[in-house]
Amino acid sequence: MKASTTAGRRRGPRAAPALSLPGAASLGVRAVLGGPRRAARAVAVFPSAAYLRIDGPAEPIILALVTSDAVRPPNAVVLAAPARQEPFRGVREGDVAFAGDGGVEVATRLRVRIRRWWDPTPVLGPLSLARLAHGAHALGELTGPWGLSGHPVPGVLADSCADGDLAHAVDAAERIVGLGPGLTPSGDDALAGLLLALRLLGGAVPGGGRAVWLADWLGAAVTAYACERTTALAATLLQCAARGQASMETAAVLRGIAGQEPLVPAARRLVDISHTSGADVAWGLLTGCRAALALSAPKPDTDRGQAR
Repeated sequence: MKASTTAGRRRGPRAAPALSLPGAASLGVRAVLGGPRRAARAVAVFPSAAYLRIDGPAEPIILALVTSDAVRPPNAVVLAAPARQEPFRGVREGDVAFAGDGGVEVATRLRVRIRRWWDPTPVLGPLSLARLAHGAHALGELTGPWGLSGHPVPGVLADSCADGDLAHAVDAAERIVGLGPGLTPSGDDALAGLLLALRLLGGAVPGGGRAVWLADWLGAAVTAYACERTTALAATLLQCAARGQASMETAAVLRGIAGQEPLVPAARRLVDISHTSGADVAWGLLTGCRAALALSAPKPDTDRGQAR
């Protein structure tokens, strides 16, 4: 009797089934995820995060998939799994992905359905100038060296913002876009913190209209053709900051400045974020706090006491 020809046939290893997880997505990426399904590509993969590039009609957008115990940027979908469960196991840079129609799919390895949304824009006001001054002073004591310490342009940016000198502030801001190494260069992290503080804190204090006005102009300047000047991830985060959308860690610091929660632990968590990124954002927040204070302070009445 002949043996079956299929009995000894070796079968190749079976492909692992796709991991399906629910996720909570930022409202900052609702337009992408709530729209039609679009092609994407994995551009960076880490144990606790994977970044997908989605080419748009204008500039590409970076969507971050992060574990439940990771840093939560304003462009993130938070998976219902911690890093120890290795939800990105098998995902590689260059993998084809899709985003939209209420979900994300990475190759055949990971599928995420959006079950709820979270708002990356913290509500801070109304806020007194005295409270803002106290928060800025406390943050200044917690903020140490950052990625561009010693570089002359950030000092010019800080002084120009405090003076309300739009022309010099825009020039300085454009000169530090993309300055520094990494997925999010130091200059971009600092600008994101600055834009958030000017818009959110300036918008929460009496007389803060000039700070918001400055945020509008700076935001427009640093986001125009940003992908030609910095990384796609940094450009996406600048777009978010210009709209007032912050990471969860940055939002906690902003609430601490406003007196809504303890500032010290929030600031320490932010500063401890990878390499100098958190310290860069903290410098931008502090610069924006001081500028919002200077631009919102009541102007002295020069006519008072003048002899008729």
